[in-house]
Amino acid sequence: MALLELKNLTKSFGGLTAVNELNIYVNEGEIVGLIGPNGAGKTTVFNMISGVFHPTRGQVLFNNKTIGGLMPHSIAKKGLARTFQLTTLFANMTVLENILLGFHLKSHIGYFGALFNTASRRSIEQRLLVEAKEIANFVGLELKQQELAKNLPHGSQRALEIAIALAVNPKLLLLDEPVTGMNPEETLEMMQKIKEIRGKGMTILLVEHDMKVVMGICDRIYVINFGKKIAEGSPKEICENHDVIKAYLGEAYAARN
Repeated sequence: MALLELKNLTKSFGGLTAVNELNIYVNEGEIVGLIGPNGAGKTTVFNMISGVFHPTRGQVLFNNKTIGGLMPHSIAKKGLARTFQLTTLFANMTVLENILLGFHLKSHIGYFGALFNTASRRSIEQRLLVEAKEIANFVGLELKQQELAKNLPHGSQRALEIAIALAVNPKLLLLDEPVTGMNPEETLEMMQKIKEIRGKGMTILLVEHDMKVVMGICDRIYVINFGKKIAEGSPKEICENHDVIKAYLGEAYAARN
């Protein structure tokens, strides 16, 4: 059974249809890519899955239950987390403080504990601090835990955003252009890290323009253009698909690969 399934998903803004009758699925344990030209509707799809936008028509099913139309925090509680195309961090907070904010859905510190600083609250905070340090180490920020987010280089900021999403302990992680602005070395490190995240039992759906990344780590790929799906298949099948080459990859890319 698919962990995530989009059925005839449609989003219209006035007279503009940004996503049109989209059908895709993501099985548990997969890394699936969603690619297409700028303006194809990829981020709109992510926004509908994560609750930022409500679908005009169609269904978003997560664990075989409808989540389309729920608020983002309700969807996150069900085990779905995302990053954004533009880095969204608390600039004047440290790396650890940013990650700790990601634990808010599972801290379970009630009003009484927060008000009176109970032993239970202190125990939970200590446990979450240990977990936050482990996540920082995992994404390669072990030496930057006390640095302010605004002072991090771009690649480290992207890693921190993923760390915050991991703090939610999601079943499904949506990554929106995770290597944007990274140099080749940072990109390779992020590719390996995404594979390791899958190794921890998480499922990943990613949007990315770097085709070396998409072709290098994805099990399957969906291609959309003008809000419609034009192809799906393995990286090899996508590279050889004439419609994809024409709409997105280009003849030069196809010839190199």
